[in-house]
Amino acid sequence: MAAKKKKIKAFGRFSSGAGRNVRNRLNTIESSQRKSQPSPFHPTGKAKRLAAGIWKCLKTGKIFAGHAYYLKEKE
Repeated sequence: MAAKKKKIKAFGRFSSGAGRNVRNRLNTIESSQRKSQPSPFHPTGKAKRLAAGIWKCLKTGKIFAGHAYYLKEKE
């Protein structure tokens, strides 16, 4: 895997040729999807993204479907 540069963050694994807007959009989506999200099954639990739209609650062990990149908090 190619080394990532500090300025381009996660987009560093792709070759050059994309503009600033594409780079920034990908970096914001990937940084939010890799964070632990609040779980809908347990008030103090966290959910981890396994694949696009597939999440796992780390507290209860339940696997569930949700949004592709991030989970919305309870409203």
